[in-house]
Formats: sequence, structure tokens, C-alpha cells
Amino acid sequence: MLALRLAKLEEIQIVMDIINTAKTHLKEQGIDQWQTGYPDYECIKNDIEYEKGFFVVDDENILGYLCVDYDGEPAYKDMQGKWNTSENYVVVHRMAFTDNARGKGISSITFRLVEEMSKKKGISSFRVDTDADNKKMQHILQKNGFSYCGTIWFDNSEKIAFDKSF
Repeated sequence: MLALRLAKLEEIQIVMDIINTAKTHLKEQGIDQWQTGYPDYECIKNDIEYEKGFFVVDDENILGYLCVDYDGEPAYKDMQGKWNTSENYVVVHRMAFTDNARGKGISSITFRLVEEMSKKKGISSFRVDTDADNKKMQHILQKNGFSYCGTIWFDNSEKIAFDKSF
């Protein structure tokens, strides 16, 4: 059974290893996302210090990492397009999985876990963005009920934005 658990500062190297493996995986697919330094150590450290950094775990293994943020994303205010949802929302950033966890549907389960956690906080709107050339993530988002909303500017490049209500 999969779960989300807060990452601890002393586990930051585990997070960085997952992130760096994901950067390599994206590069191997010809995807430019995460190839300019972001996300870096300071970014991940902030996630953890503000209790936004979570591991995806099973009974004995760390399978992935993500940032779950309820404070809003400033880049989402200047979107070219229109959000389908207007209420408070959760946003996921920096979702990455270990090599062993890829291709097993864990990202879909992770989205459901974030939704369950959000419902407990009274949040029923979910936003996320990705690079236009990250077709795998776009497929995962659409498979999980997210709708395309437009484009935003984040990490010095244009991203495509999705949202959903749950």
C-alpha cells in the first residue's frame, strides 16, 4: 500500500538522488525540463523546511518525491488561458520517481493520495504544470482527469497548465 510521508531534512540527499535521476531520465527522452539546475538543493531544502516535501513510500521503500503546496503558485496568476477552477487549490511540483518505480502507475496513485490529503483540508481543486514536450506527464494528467487550461511562465520557460476538481 502506498502512502505519502513528509521528508526530513536529514533525508535531503535521498531526494536529490531521486531528482537527479529524473533529470537524467528527462534528458534521455529529449525533454528539456529540469536541465538548467532547477530543482536544486535550496529548492528541495525549502520544500522540506516548509513541510511541503513528501516521499511516496510503500511498506519498505521510498519510491518517489513531490512538493505538495497549498499556498498558491504566483506564476499561475499570469496564465495565458483560463483556469476551470477558482477556489483554493493544491499544486504539485517536482514529482519524480526512482527508476524502479517508473511505469507502474504510481503517479496516478500519488495524485489520488494528494487528493485524499487535500479533501481533509477542505481543498477540492488541483493545479499542475509541465513542459510542452513532456508528453508522458501530459498523458498521466489527462488520464487522471486533468484538463488543459493554458500556458504559464515558470523556471524561465513556458509551461502548460492543467487543473481539475475532485
